[in-house]
Amino acid sequence: MKISTKGRYGLMLLVDLAIHGAGSPVSLKSIAERQGLSEHYLEQLIAPLRNAGIVRSVRGAYGGYVLAKAPTEITAADVILTLEGPLQLVDEDIHDGLDELWQKLRDAILGVLTSTTLQDLVDQQQGYADAYMYYI
Repeated sequence: MKISTKGRYGLMLLVDLAIHGAGSPVSLKSIAERQGLSEHYLEQLIAPLRNAGIVRSVRGAYGGYVLAKAPTEITAADVILTLEGPLQLVDEDIHDGLDELWQKLRDAILGVLTSTTLQDLVDQQQGYADAYMYYI
């Protein structure tokens, strides 16, 4: 199984929104510039996230997007499953005697995704940035 750019960029988008939003709407243009991503691609990702109730849009001159829930209430699984669809490691139509192994792997991956919140990813991101902060 390989997570596509949809899942990876979707998580990047939401981490950026959590860090820079703080209750204020954030434009996709500003996220795209900070993350070095295509604004057009982010527009394609934001629609399913909005439909899933993970983000909400704010209209107006200073509009943009905000998280619909606290970062502690949004899991990596919410994002990945919304953007990528159900986890499938192997073709479910083929039974090869290793079905139990594939199920255990799928459950382990899903366990990591469901136990990792957006706040965890924000904390990791900020810890990574702090590790490379030099003071003179």
